Amino acid sequence: MASEEDLTGSAGRPSLVAAVAVAAFHFAIALPATGAQFPQAANGEDLADAPGEAIYAASCANCHGLDGTGVPPSLLAFEEEVPDFTDCDFAAREPDADWIAVAHEGGPVRGFSEMMPAFRGALTEEQLARVMGYIRTLCTDDNWPRGELNLPRPLLTEKAYPEDEWVVEFGLDHGDDRSASAAYVYEQRFGPRSQVEIVIPYGWRRADGDLSHGLGDVVVGLKHALYHDLDVGTIFSIGGEVILSTGDESVGLGAPGNALEAFASLGQILPGDAFVQAQAGYKAPLYADGANEGFGRVVLGRSFTQGQWGRAWTPMLEVQVKHDFESGAEPRLDLLPQAQISLNTRQHVLANIGVLVPVGSDAADARPVRFVTYILLDWFDGGFFEGW
Repeated sequence: MASEEDLTGSAGRPSLVAAVAVAAFHFAIALPATGAQFPQAANGEDLADAPGEAIYAASCANCHGLDGTGVPPSLLAFEEEVPDFTDCDFAAREPDADWIAVAHEGGPVRGFSEMMPAFRGALTEEQLARVMGYIRTLCTDDNWPRGELNLPRPLLTEKAYPEDEWVVEFGLDHGDDRSASAAYVYEQRFGPRSQVEIVIPYGWRRADGDLSHGLGDVVVGLKHALYHDLDVGTIFSIGGEVILSTGDESVGLGAPGNALEAFASLGQILPGDAFVQAQAGYKAPLYADGANEGFGRVVLGRSFTQGQWGRAWTPMLEVQVKHDFESGAEPRLDLLPQAQISLNTRQHVLANIGVLVPVGSDAADARPVRFVTYILLDWFDGGFFEGW
């Protein structure tokens, strides 16, 4: 069984997939010890073709309660907290496929203890899907976007899904100057659909042989999902940011004043584990001589797994266009091929690596090719060193 450390994230709540692993364990121990027969109801009725609610009542309710809120630990033979399936903040976040993977293959498939058994010999994937279908009904607030809509994070495009994560970004210019930048991004979800974001950048610039470095312009932003519908695979959000003039303009690490930015983001699931994401926005400086800027980004990608239950990797192609609204300004177009990779078996620690290539006449002279990457932790699912 997963340890208590595995079962809590940084906020002390049950880690999402970890709690599902515990749920699956308690579900498994309700099956016959030989593991090959399907469980039966108390009256002896065969549940092989039963609806998910009947399977849940026969196999899960002893630990999780008929209402899904969980039996108090004082009445159970273990100390771990039983997840509350009626808590939408917990239940809505993860896609069905991850829950079923843990239940079907056992704890190690997502970085949990070998004591978490696999009961693929007792339940088929289709039967587990029926149980999951019933568990989904225990969250009765439809405001919470489902985890299937949490699409892979591109390097530039702001996702529409509200998240709990931190990201460390890094970029390096190709060329003689070798300018570099880094940023720490913290994202905190609040309520069913909203998120606050803080970006703390740091940069290195070389000019005339001298290296300058320091803090860039800090960003504080909000995002809210206006619409989401899993049946059509769509999520749409709006957001805004305040860009604070905290960097040193004289060495190219900031702007001469504050700025505001507004944007809209779209995520759309496509057939075959493919997806498209888009963002459009407008940036307005709050200082004299600053040019208003419009921008648009589109990314197309597809996720693959190593086998049916293994780690995921996602190649993507991202296109970005920016345009300053001042006389004589020309649009700036960039292409950004990239690939996101799951670093650990729990798949809540991710990396993305790409190359930003300017496109158009004299683009390389004005904007160098840039290597960009990030490391991401979805901290609701556990700490950085868990699940490897």
